[in-house]
Amino acid sequence: MSSMISTSDRILDVAQSLVVTGGYNGFSYADISDAVGIRKASIHHHFPTKAELVSALVYRYRQQTELGLNSLQEQFSSPVEQLQAYLNFWQACIRDASLPFCLCAMLAGEMPMLPDEVASRVRGYFQGLARWLATVLQAGAEQHLFRLDKRPDEEAQMLMASVHGAMLSARAFGDPELFATIVDAQIGRLLTVDR
Repeated sequence: MSSMISTSDRILDVAQSLVVTGGYNGFSYADISDAVGIRKASIHHHFPTKAELVSALVYRYRQQTELGLNSLQEQFSSPVEQLQAYLNFWQACIRDASLPFCLCAMLAGEMPMLPDEVASRVRGYFQGLARWLATVLQAGAEQHLFRLDKRPDEEAQMLMASVHGAMLSARAFGDPELFATIVDAQIGRLLTVDR
């Protein structure tokens, strides 16, 4: 049983790398088969369809993200530190190419072509991230650490768009440092002057 779980995880790991690189339609089971070293039939045993595979992948990614965000709230008491740690995570991933782009951001670019079950999970990921960001921004505003020009949920959407746009710019220009340049400006806009 544990080897089955291990094989499923290896399949998901390879699929994640392929989706981050080329999107939903940028890979096939043959690509996974070559990378994992198993037959395509074995992949179909674990994930009968590509939609089921990517749906499971997005579910796992969302769970990992939620655990990570909860961990930031446990590690750091300050909303500023929580937000900075979130951004530092992405900056490090982009710089060392360990996770050069958000899986769900890549898939969101293909929303009109995604199967409903995948699109629904991608939307759920963004809804969860937006809620977390809004909570952090609200707490920071209440502590007079952040100056919000709009409601926390609107600021969260703008920040989320900036983060994912910064990933896109860093990728487009082949410049990992561009991510920090863009998001640092957004954080600077939020921070109160008398901090």
